[in-house]
Amino acid sequence: MKIINGPELKERTEKNVAYVSYVGNYVGKPEIFRGLFEKLFGWAFQNQAMRPDTEILSAYYDDPEKTLPDDMKLEICMTIPDDIAVGGEIGKKVLPGGKYVVMRAEMSGPDEYGPGWEKVVEWVSQHDLSIDLSRASYEIYLNNPEEHPDKIHIVDICLAVR
Repeated sequence: MKIINGPELKERTEKNVAYVSYVGNYVGKPEIFRGLFEKLFGWAFQNQAMRPDTEILSAYYDDPEKTLPDDMKLEICMTIPDDIAVGGEIGKKVLPGGKYVVMRAEMSGPDEYGPGWEKVVEWVSQHDLSIDLSRASYEIYLNNPEEHPDKIHIVDICLAVR
């Protein structure tokens, strides 16, 4: 993992998103993410919801040290305009804004995401902040690793804090 920027405290604005959710142990299981992305992107292309400024993200709601793996909640999301209708497995919500610790990193694969989150949590602890579990924390995907010559994932890790 190569840190490009941060960790640093930032104010993030709320995001209107379409999402597909999953409850269960997703840690170390890229096939779960792949399946959820396929569902969301299939809906997005059918409904012409993808825009040049669309953000793709994964939202997380649990502390993996306190929540049983089978009870963890994950949402694969994409930002959408207010007027887009959803249905079926696709939901719509507002991810709240607020204070987040943000770190941009380049990762060589899924196995580097855990250490990335650990780095952000460590920074929060060192700066006397506390994690805010009332809001989702998320990863914003800034590229498609399949289109990168070295299959690098460029990601903003955004941890909600008080």
